Amino acid sequence: MLVKASHPAAMRVIHLRVDAPPMPAPGAPCNGCGVCCAAEPCPMGALVSGRRHGRCKALRWDDQRSQYRCGMVMRPQTLLPWLPAMLRPWLSGLARRWISSASGCDAHLQTTAPDDLSGG
Repeated sequence: MLVKASHPAAMRVIHLRVDAPPMPAPGAPCNGCGVCCAAEPCPMGALVSGRRHGRCKALRWDDQRSQYRCGMVMRPQTLLPWLPAMLRPWLSGLARRWISSASGCDAHLQTTAPDDLSGG
């Protein structure tokens, strides 16, 4: 998938599963498309990934839901195995807040499927 950021000259390719849902309209509820997290990490993802640009290391595919999920929300211990069990719920809640999970889609990105690039 080709993703174009809000700046017209910024274009890059991100790789997502073909069975991932399409990116929702801005403000619509998150559907787990994974576009935003594959493009760049949120503040929590930047801490976990150790970088501010590129795919977030916390991005996880959920086979049961057929959508992408945040590993820091769903199972922070998989990314931070040293994390004490009593801190997991707190960190999961903090991750929800940092990704603004209840606010709707705020990814200001334009996506183009690979088929659209070849004209097919």
